[in-house]
Amino acid sequence: MTFDVEAIRQQFPILSRKIDGAPLVYLDNAATTQKPQCVIDAIVDYYSHCNSNVHRGAHRLADEATTKFENARDIIAGFLNAASRNEVIWTSGTTEGINIIANGIAQRLQVGDEVLVTEMEHHANLVTWQQACKRSGAILRIAPINDDGELIVSAFNDLLCAKTQFVALPQVSNALGTINPVIELIVSAKAVGALVLIDGAQGIAHGAVDVQALGCDFYVFSGHKLFGPTGTGVLWGRESLLADWPVWQVGGEMILSVSYQSAEWNLLPYRLEAGTPNIAGIVGLGAAVEWFSSLDTIGLKTHETALLSRATDLAEAFDGLTIVGRAKNKTGVLSFLLDEGHPADVGFLLDRQGVAIRTGNHCAEPLMKRLGVPGTARASFSIYNTLAEVEQLFTALNKVKAMLA
Repeated sequence: MTFDVEAIRQQFPILSRKIDGAPLVYLDNAATTQKPQCVIDAIVDYYSHCNSNVHRGAHRLADEATTKFENARDIIAGFLNAASRNEVIWTSGTTEGINIIANGIAQRLQVGDEVLVTEMEHHANLVTWQQACKRSGAILRIAPINDDGELIVSAFNDLLCAKTQFVALPQVSNALGTINPVIELIVSAKAVGALVLIDGAQGIAHGAVDVQALGCDFYVFSGHKLFGPTGTGVLWGRESLLADWPVWQVGGEMILSVSYQSAEWNLLPYRLEAGTPNIAGIVGLGAAVEWFSSLDTIGLKTHETALLSRATDLAEAFDGLTIVGRAKNKTGVLSFLLDEGHPADVGFLLDRQGVAIRTGNHCAEPLMKRLGVPGTARASFSIYNTLAEVEQLFTALNKVKAMLA
């Protein structure tokens, strides 16, 4: 099967937009991906034909909405190879998923216990564990990286011990694109009896994920980074763990029975899904995953590798440009600095030419301090980007360099 990037681009209406007269070159995919027409249509269809609250409704609209909503859960369960659909918990995104788990872990940690994260964490997977450790008296350990932005696996293993109760780490660094050897790391963590959470926010859109093969206990991701709507996400967790996990929020839907004195929580997955969910968003996420699952996975990976390879070659040949993050195993992220200007200025001047990137610390301020940089300009690629757009990025950067000089 041939990977046809032009055919894929035709499914994304926003990619035909122009910015100040220039064709949009969208290279901010690590922040959020664009949405194919089928996802937009699924959301519009829900609101146009069966807008209703899910579960317990005594009318046709509620039945249809519930069917679409729960069908999306089945789609995600299959996509992740979950052992049960009950292991798929809807969230507002990766951040909420991490917080649900941290809330439960904080109640189990004791003074002197340890939680292990890495130097490359997004704030959502760092600050959350900082706070959990502060509440419980546990110790937060940080596994170091090298100057290329790679986790030092031997140092990670040295930090594991009998006191390590929990390990949380990213599948892929959002700021550097580093792909971590998560299966190897999970095996090491499980050897000391630790529970393991994988932050899949950046990894989920770059190929299939099999949570059973990974061997982790929890996996979290955001829908909007997988061609789905914002405000949606998934917490996958082993049913044996989530069945009695401390509830995150209380209210409607997650209740089995209530009196004026007490309440009994519902069964999975509903016990962790309080209140009216983002129904239209979840329906859209189901459509996004169904669409993504239909693509040629091998062709997708080959295409994304070619994009990063070409961008790296052009960056290395670009006078005055420094690549930040040179891991041997990377996905489609090119973070860089220009000698002539601050990343914010670079981003502003690229935008005037229709090229959309992201600048700053990318919610990874401690990582930037570790690397000794104030922040970076970050171009991040997805399946609908083309080699021609990579060339356009560097053509635009040449103009930026001239203007800043």
